Amino acid sequence: MPLPRNSSPDPPPTRRDETTERLHGTELADPYRWLESDDEPVREWTAAQNDYADALLDSPTRDSLRSRVAALADVAEYGTVEAAGGRYFRTIRESGDDRARLVAAESPGDDGALLVEPDDWDDARGDDRTHSRSIAWHLPAPDGDLLAYGVAGGDERVDIHVVSVPDAEEVAVREDCGRVTRAFVGYDPTSPGTVAWNADGDGLYYVATSPGPEGSIETELRHWRFGEDDTEATLLRPDDRDGWPLVRTDPESGTLAVAFHDSSGTDWWVRADGEFRPVLKDSDAETFAVFCGETVFLQTDHEAPRKRLLACSLSAFRAGDLSLSDCETVLPEREAVLQSVAATPDLLVARYAEDARARLAVYDRDGDLLRDLSVPDNSSVSKLRTDPETETAFYLVEGFDRPPTLVRADLRSGDRQELTRVEVEGDEESALDELVVRQAVVESTGGVEVPLFVCHREGIERDGDNPTVLHGYGGFRSSRPPNFDRFRAGLLADGGVYAQVCARGGHEYGEEWHEDGMGVSKQHTFDDFVAAGEYLCSAGYTNADRLAVTGRSNGGLSVGAVVTQRPDLWGAAVCSVPLLDMLRFHRLGMGAAWTAEYGDPADESDFETLRAYSLYHNVEEGVEYPPVLFTTGDEDTRVHPSHARKTAARMQAVGEGGPFLLRTASGAGHGSGPSVEAVIAEQTDRWTFLYETLGIDP
Repeated sequence: MPLPRNSSPDPPPTRRDETTERLHGTELADPYRWLESDDEPVREWTAAQNDYADALLDSPTRDSLRSRVAALADVAEYGTVEAAGGRYFRTIRESGDDRARLVAAESPGDDGALLVEPDDWDDARGDDRTHSRSIAWHLPAPDGDLLAYGVAGGDERVDIHVVSVPDAEEVAVREDCGRVTRAFVGYDPTSPGTVAWNADGDGLYYVATSPGPEGSIETELRHWRFGEDDTEATLLRPDDRDGWPLVRTDPESGTLAVAFHDSSGTDWWVRADGEFRPVLKDSDAETFAVFCGETVFLQTDHEAPRKRLLACSLSAFRAGDLSLSDCETVLPEREAVLQSVAATPDLLVARYAEDARARLAVYDRDGDLLRDLSVPDNSSVSKLRTDPETETAFYLVEGFDRPPTLVRADLRSGDRQELTRVEVEGDEESALDELVVRQAVVESTGGVEVPLFVCHREGIERDGDNPTVLHGYGGFRSSRPPNFDRFRAGLLADGGVYAQVCARGGHEYGEEWHEDGMGVSKQHTFDDFVAAGEYLCSAGYTNADRLAVTGRSNGGLSVGAVVTQRPDLWGAAVCSVPLLDMLRFHRLGMGAAWTAEYGDPADESDFETLRAYSLYHNVEEGVEYPPVLFTTGDEDTRVHPSHARKTAARMQAVGEGGPFLLRTASGAGHGSGPSVEAVIAEQTDRWTFLYETLGIDP
């Protein structure tokens, strides 16, 4: 039976305060600001909201979907292969495991020796968080004899562990290091992170983080040497520099480089004679550096919105005062967007996106094309790695109808071998075998053509009445290529349609596409969502009552905006870990780091833009809104859970239609949580809500 609209039980009462704030001469009421805290009244209110969501979601549909979701959640998962010192490292979660474990093998196809088993962890920290913690990343030393890995829970604060290989003896531990990550943008070699090995292989450089005033994050670069004389030294406190600090090292030369990166570009510095000095004159471009012998490859959008690959000598990079215009062009800008490049001593393998679909190409070090590596239609490639000793590459291939498959490719011959593949069985497997995938083009603001992927089971009729889910993101240079979601397979098996919009703000067509959906142009992102929704209705796939819109994080922001701007277009919305109060986002979670993307509410012109689409400030009395499920985690320190709390409270108070539900996951952060149990809980809620609101029979 569908969720009741206009006749659902009353939501739990929410206290309204008389909190107001004057900003740029405008009086702003903020009656739910008290929900920004994490005290006992907020915890009690959150528990009541969870009970309310349970009361509305508890149904035979939920019972049916829970068993289906549990079976899908128990499918094995495999990470990519990382080669170092003749060893091969990867994560594996077999059926029956709660979390992925780390192994090291002597060859890529071997099972390998167990290094880390999270399912056996004791609660050594004494804080009852063991079950919510998992391996966040891993990084082998260049010689493969040591492995560093990060352990994190929902709050994303990392403990760094170091173990010897292959005996898995713990060498060192450093707790509460902050948001230490292996890679910053995606998970590719050209994207530096906030941790790297030093030249001697007996320590790590990492960027420690701690909370600062008004939602800011304070950072400092540390050098940690472990062993008998365990020491740590602070090398840099970059409080006076713009951007997020990233670290990259070249173990062969001992070069230590630091990049400060944000939406406006990347500023590189190198350490020499105990001091840091600037490397690039062109810091207004996104530029990532890869060290390879005596050459430094620079992937950049400087004078190339779709990116190109440059090269300079290591000595020139270390000397600084370097202009990108003086570097050698190895791979010029093309129509396809250059996403990443991995290097071996003799070859380069480049990952491109063409109309959001993957292409792989192998070049010599001078940039001459040797061959393309075959990639299936309508697929994406991720987690590209190379093995310098064997001139091979490892990567994952996936698509809407293609579960993630780990591939090993011989870069010299082009031969490819599938090592592992995620297996899905039952009705969902049949649905994938019969899946039709096509890419449409929809016209949006200014006549811009926006790609839209549409997939469904073969044979459905375009009678305008198919349950349909539209998903998107649109921000931070983050593209939405074809991807696989095994939980989506149930919708497709039951005759539903899934669509994914490549909205502006992403990187499907390079930096111009990003800039056309950020800052003062952010409305274009929402226009693209609306254009996609209107197309799905006009093309006969669905109608407004059976069309849902979904998104996470920045995508949740997009969902919030289009729900208020076009409430008539949607039959339901799932708004996950979202930004929704755009006049205070810079004071909550990590919001202060995102003003380059969205604008700064303290700036009057930015204020007007942000206020126009801030969901929290645009809910109107007397307007009928579709049912909305807001989801968040009580340990989300990236996008503070108060965004979802405050907006759910406001919609429950003044919005017509609905119902408006808030689900807060305990111990979860910006993701769903690392354990299978947490994934099952989130996915069951999500799909129960969508099945009930869209009238799908499981």
